[in-house]
Amino acid sequence: MTNSTKPFPPLKHDLILRAARGEKTERAPVWVMRQAGRYLPEFRAERVENDFFKICRTPELATKVTLQPIDRYDGLLDAAIIFSDILVIPQALGMTVEMVPGKGPHFPNPLVVPADIAVQLKEKVDVYQELPYVFDAITMTRHALEGRVPLLGFVGAPWTLMAYMIEGGGSKTLSKAKEWIFKYPKESHELLTRITDVCVDFAVGQVRAGAQMLQVFESWGGELGPHDFELFSLPYLAQIAKRVKAELGSEAVPMTVFAKGSWYALEQLSTLEYDTVSVDWTHSPESAKAATKGRVTLQGNMDPNVLYGGDEAIVAAATRMVRGFGSTGRYIANLGHGILPTVPVEAMHLFLSTVHRVGLEVAAEEQARESA
Repeated sequence: MTNSTKPFPPLKHDLILRAARGEKTERAPVWVMRQAGRYLPEFRAERVENDFFKICRTPELATKVTLQPIDRYDGLLDAAIIFSDILVIPQALGMTVEMVPGKGPHFPNPLVVPADIAVQLKEKVDVYQELPYVFDAITMTRHALEGRVPLLGFVGAPWTLMAYMIEGGGSKTLSKAKEWIFKYPKESHELLTRITDVCVDFAVGQVRAGAQMLQVFESWGGELGPHDFELFSLPYLAQIAKRVKAELGSEAVPMTVFAKGSWYALEQLSTLEYDTVSVDWTHSPESAKAATKGRVTLQGNMDPNVLYGGDEAIVAAATRMVRGFGSTGRYIANLGHGILPTVPVEAMHLFLSTVHRVGLEVAAEEQARESA
């Protein structure tokens, strides 16, 4: 088991943790999904020398890459997120996953029929044996951050991981994965349960290695309709939060769930044991707040494509977002999905600085109203 052998540096900036816990903040914290990665020239330079999964599996490289946006946007990001990938869980289960340039993840031998589960997947997975490099990277990064901002860990959600394992990569229809849930519901639930067990162990291990907050990515949640989401996604998302917090006890950290496209499930998601629910751009701040009724902190939700729209569009959308959600109560600013690989670094800087500026303006206005 990976544990830090020396005390971590004291945290100097806990804004995002306070926001996740529902405490009043002086402004909305901000970070961006995929903030360490392909849009950064310094990351692309690293990729010339190293394969994607080599970076994930080499703690020194993962640490270096995780810190790249923190250094570039010094003082503008309120969290770091460990450089890794949701597909390390299928790898831990015994599957081969390749990252093909220009294409994305590829499984040479996907699951085709339920009988493949017994042939291809390990029955028991020891995450500390299979994924030690992630834990080592988290511990190393936590020290390297020197308390500048909190460090986030993450896992992919069971339905999303199952879909990748069956589709063999990205898909516009998820027809193969959906065939499973309709034709083989029993075996699908068994597979989802097995993946959930690994997710729980992996999430717990990340916290014990030094992660100060966790996010669960149900990236393909919106490919399920409400009925199927309730059957094949929601119970497993619920289990992860409940079990991780129970196992960690007093060590528990704030947890976020992000079910992209599952707008219909927002109210249900806000009743689980997550502290934060991340929303995509299909929600308005008003509808998101109405559905969740203050039960959770909301995170999101500017369309990442706005970052291609030029300065005026970025400032307008970021301003509208922060003013809509409010800056000092139960809100974390983010994009509605990951930053895209060809976004100019200047656009990201403008987004972050606008969120800061508007957040402070709104906070001052709120304080003035309270004092009046």
